[in-house]
Amino acid sequence: MRRIGRKTGPEAEDDYFLRLRKDMVRTQIADRGIRDPRVLEAMLRVPRHLFVPSDLRHRAYDDSPLPIGEGQTISQPYMVAWMTELLEVGEEDRVLEIGTGSGYQAAVLCELAGEVFTIEKNAVLAREAEERLRSLGYGNVHVRVGDGTLGWPEEAPFEGIIVTAGAPSVPQPLLEQLTDGGRLVIPVGSGGMQMLTLVRRKGNSYQTSEEGSCIFVPLVGKYGWRDSGRSWDGGW
Repeated sequence: MRRIGRKTGPEAEDDYFLRLRKDMVRTQIADRGIRDPRVLEAMLRVPRHLFVPSDLRHRAYDDSPLPIGEGQTISQPYMVAWMTELLEVGEEDRVLEIGTGSGYQAAVLCELAGEVFTIEKNAVLAREAEERLRSLGYGNVHVRVGDGTLGWPEEAPFEGIIVTAGAPSVPQPLLEQLTDGGRLVIPVGSGGMQMLTLVRRKGNSYQTSEEGSCIFVPLVGKYGWRDSGRSWDGGW
C-alpha cells in the first residue's frame, strides 16, 4: 500500500537533489569561508545535477570536478563559488565567461548578473549548454562558439570576466575588454598547477593578486595554449 502523502517520482527526486544541494552549500562552500549571501543563494538555486551526464547525476553534488564529455569537466562546487565571489558580480553587471562547458558556471552568473556572455570553443558543448540554459529559463545569457582568448569585443566592455580554464598568462584582449574598475578572475600557470589570479582595472593600469592554487583544463587559443597537450584534471 502506498503511504498517504509520501512523494514519489520527479517530485521526490527534486526533494532529494535539493537536500544534497543544501548540504553542498553548507559543508563544501559556506563552511570553507564563502560569505557572499548572493553567491550562496545562487549556488543553492542552480540544479547542478542537470548540468552533468545522466549517469553521473548521483555524483553531481560531490566535492570534486566531474567529466562532461569532449575531454572537459564541470568544476568542483567550491571552485565555482570561490571564483564567483572573487568576481564581485553586481545585479546590473555585464559578465563575460570564457569556457562555457556544461553551462553550470554561466547559470550561477545568470542568477547574479544583468547579462552574461559565454564563449565555448567546442561546438557540441556550446549547443548543449545553450539548450540546457534556455530550458531552465535563463534568458539573460548569450552563447558563442569561438576562441575565448579573444574575448567578445563587439559586446565589450564588461564589469566582470571569468575564465574557467588554465592559461599560461593573462590574455591581453581580456584585459582590454574590462571596464574601468572591472574584475578578471583567471587561473594562470602550467599544466601541473595554476594560481587563481584576480585582476582589477584602474584606468590604464591593472592590479593583480594571486588568491590560491588550482588545477584546470588548458585554455586553448591564440592567447592561450596552442593545443590541449596532455589531459589535465578539472578545476579543484
